[in-house]
Amino acid sequence: MTKEMMDVQSLLGKSADSDFLREMIGFAAQRLMELEVGGLTGAAYGEKSAERQAQRNGYRDRDWETRAGTVELRIPKLRTGSYFPGFLEPRRLAEKALTAVIQEAYIQGISTRSVDDLVKAMGMTGISKSQVSRLCQEIDGRVKAFLDWPIEGDWPYLWVDATYIKVRQAGRIVSVAVTIAVGVNSDGRREVLGMAIGASEAETFWTDFLRNLARRGLRGVKLIISDAHEGIKAAVSRVFNATWQRCRVHFARNAIAHAGRSRNRVVSALIATAYAQETAEAASIQWRKVADQLRPAVPKLAKLMDDAEPDVLAYMSFPPQHRTKLHSTNPLERLNGEIKRRTEVVGIFPNEDAITRLVGAILLEQNDEWAVQRSSYMTLESVAQIGDDPLVTLPPMAA
Repeated sequence: MTKEMMDVQSLLGKSADSDFLREMIGFAAQRLMELEVGGLTGAAYGEKSAERQAQRNGYRDRDWETRAGTVELRIPKLRTGSYFPGFLEPRRLAEKALTAVIQEAYIQGISTRSVDDLVKAMGMTGISKSQVSRLCQEIDGRVKAFLDWPIEGDWPYLWVDATYIKVRQAGRIVSVAVTIAVGVNSDGRREVLGMAIGASEAETFWTDFLRNLARRGLRGVKLIISDAHEGIKAAVSRVFNATWQRCRVHFARNAIAHAGRSRNRVVSALIATAYAQETAEAASIQWRKVADQLRPAVPKLAKLMDDAEPDVLAYMSFPPQHRTKLHSTNPLERLNGEIKRRTEVVGIFPNEDAITRLVGAILLEQNDEWAVQRSSYMTLESVAQIGDDPLVTLPPMAA
């Protein structure tokens, strides 16, 4: 006790007023740690005792951020077992929370500079871009596991779409296609099935993407819905024995472009009469009537309708309860919009790995939200109407 009083008196005598509180906190913390370690080891520092249960093994330095400033601590180490001061446990939790906040900020599309400002606003020291990158790399493992998980069961419906994101490659800024696949399984549950990044949307890109899904176990595919991307239709027939549905919304835009402004509303209303039919046969008959009606005035549009009929009306052969979700890629629009919103904050990505990290985390987040929804995307009874025969053809492994 006399030594402790001398230490306190010495501290009071030599400390400036501005440092006094911080020094006192450090002294008290150090003394508290010595008492806690003494209780664990069964003996005080340097004491020889038959009741000693463990040996000390030096110290490790650690900075403790307090309202009085940074306190330098020397935390005792043990040869066997471990020791961490109880009064620092909240700080350990805060560090975990901070990491989560930084990761979440990145996932939400906040730039690294904004993350630095965010950390400072929380009353803590700033964080560098390299530190943000290291923290965000912790997300990579979860994202990779999510994007590579084995696909089990039958998935009758598959939506695929691509969005473009800017990235640096070999000193240039280029746009790459980020392709996403979402499926509905035989239980009516919707899930994100995959993602890929490519330089273009040519047939080889789509074929590789679909083959990768097949290798992971995707089967039972009956209908694939997408925009008329270059090469997608050929890739669908090459990889899966499935029907291709051309997005009705994108087709309407093409049709209106052929019709001209003066005929926009009339053309849209006429084509909609085919969509209003109750059966695939009736829709096909009405589609041809509309095409013939438009042929004299707008021959190019009529020819477009002739060529697009089987692809635009493919969804009519499936259960009526599903048609509003099958005729276009609209079920992916909200997800793509969220990806755009978050990636636009970043602007130009440093590399494709950074795209995979952020977009993959967004997809994982969305997938978790779908998983906890009370109701399925489609009812089990309605999905059972599709049929039981799996139509997937597993492709040969690429050479």
